[in-house]
Amino acid sequence: MDQSAIQTRARDYIGKEGEARFKKEVEDLLAAGNWKELEDRFYRNLEFGTGGLRGLIGGGYNRMNTLVVKSATQGLAAYCIRAFPEKAAQGKLQAAVAYDSRHYSVEFAEAAALVMGANGIKTYLFSSLRPTPELSFAIRTLGCDTGIVVTASHNPPQYNGYKAYWNDGSQVIPPHDAGIIDEVNAVQAIRALTREEALSRGLLVYIDAQIDEPYQAMVKSRLFRPDLMQAKGGGVKIVYTPLHGTGGMHVEKILGDLGLQVITVPEQREPNGDFPTVSFPNPEEAAALDMAIKLGKKTGADVVMATDPDADRLGIAVPAGEGRDFILLSGNQLGVLLADYIFLSLGELGRLPAKPGMINTIVTTGMQKKVAALYGAACFECLTGFKWIADLWRKSEAGELDAAIVFGTEESYGYLVEPEVRDKDGVSAAALTAEMTLYWRSKGKSLLDRLEELYMACGYWQETGISKYFQGPEGPALMKGIMDAYRKRPPQTLGGIPVEKVRDIQESVWKFPGRPGYTEPVGFPKSDVLQFYLEDGTIVSARPSGTEPKIKFYASCCAEVTESLERAQESARRKLAAITKDIRSVIGD
Repeated sequence: MDQSAIQTRARDYIGKEGEARFKKEVEDLLAAGNWKELEDRFYRNLEFGTGGLRGLIGGGYNRMNTLVVKSATQGLAAYCIRAFPEKAAQGKLQAAVAYDSRHYSVEFAEAAALVMGANGIKTYLFSSLRPTPELSFAIRTLGCDTGIVVTASHNPPQYNGYKAYWNDGSQVIPPHDAGIIDEVNAVQAIRALTREEALSRGLLVYIDAQIDEPYQAMVKSRLFRPDLMQAKGGGVKIVYTPLHGTGGMHVEKILGDLGLQVITVPEQREPNGDFPTVSFPNPEEAAALDMAIKLGKKTGADVVMATDPDADRLGIAVPAGEGRDFILLSGNQLGVLLADYIFLSLGELGRLPAKPGMINTIVTTGMQKKVAALYGAACFECLTGFKWIADLWRKSEAGELDAAIVFGTEESYGYLVEPEVRDKDGVSAAALTAEMTLYWRSKGKSLLDRLEELYMACGYWQETGISKYFQGPEGPALMKGIMDAYRKRPPQTLGGIPVEKVRDIQESVWKFPGRPGYTEPVGFPKSDVLQFYLEDGTIVSARPSGTEPKIKFYASCCAEVTESLERAQESARRKLAAITKDIRSVIGD
């Protein structure tokens, strides 16, 4: 993009942006002639993808700021009016808006609510920060037609984001996602009320306790053994960190009400958009739990828990024996344990459906399917993204799926254990994990003991993830080039193991290296994902991220436990190391 085009877009933005800080940033860059930075801020519009927006906070069309949020909300409002014309004509459309602890989350959330109000949509806005799963619960409880949560999940503090929800409480899926994107891209003029106008006309309503209390009661009602919790919960010690985010208010209250000892990391208890004690506020990162694990060792905790800033993800660490270090469980491992505990508990209590089922994504461990089979349950696959798990759960309730779903999970620390929410829920997962810890302790076992028992029954499964960032204007083309090369010249082997077949979800076909030209159909919505199925059962998946400028690779392998668990673990490690080396040779370090 040449300087003249950049300057034109920058001046246009300055004329439209109402937030002084963002406007001044661009004015200062123009005055300094910083064309490289200006190009990055204006070479494109921040893309409103199928999940919404996510980007660096700052002035410019390729940044998260008030103008971009208002424009996105104007498009969402227009689509809602088109989707529900009768309700719109009667002035009965409703929305709910929540936000987390990130910088400008309050301002972005209110800006979105005031645009909704100007379009005649009554909007319920939480009076202070709340977890993402509570937003989903609020949409369903209040009968809203849409919803917005302002969060960038576990990204660094320089980021913020915006996720759009539909009337079932899940993030939008086809055909609504494409329809909303079209409306957002077509926005010419933005309508907005002042706060005073919206309140006086009843188009802005603040909410808090009327949703908090039912949400907390719902989470507690989904536990299996409240009597065990009340009788022996005081003997379980939990160290918890909300990582400066939204989870503290609910996790502390719910676990405390259940009689558990909850010790919150004091330095990380208060919301803070700088996330000053961690590099990444992400429970997937071992370093994010350092302070909690240190406190766990000091206090003799039975389990350490962490939720990310919007409290939709849960990570845990458990002691590896008396006086030994804590081990951080992967999202796959905790998902395995929760699936096992849910099916086991439903069976013990006589509540297991005749055809039980669970849902996981195509990049989640295959061990969960093995665990489900132990209980005669089905495990249904879906695309990456919790909106697809929510969609299958809805289909189960509508009788479109031959199973009653009781659990949904994905590898990236997301779990759904209740039907009242339609997104991953770190709060309810924390409560159920606490109960699960107590249950196995009452049987003389730790969570690691139970995990080892499952390995002996299902084989030892291990996964690894590899990511490569591609920043700047050239990033999308570089990512596309890598995916195109894999499609045109798929590897014959990975880690020295022959590739048996390839699932290309973008082209909706199975391909077979040994049978050139022969394909079979794939029954998923199109998505830019490639999966390589190796001869030994290992699966390697590649997909560009939907929210960040990076390609993500996932590898999952299984080693049968014959001689010993240690031998199986070593076999899996060797396979994954060789596969990682091959992938790195293509994408670089």
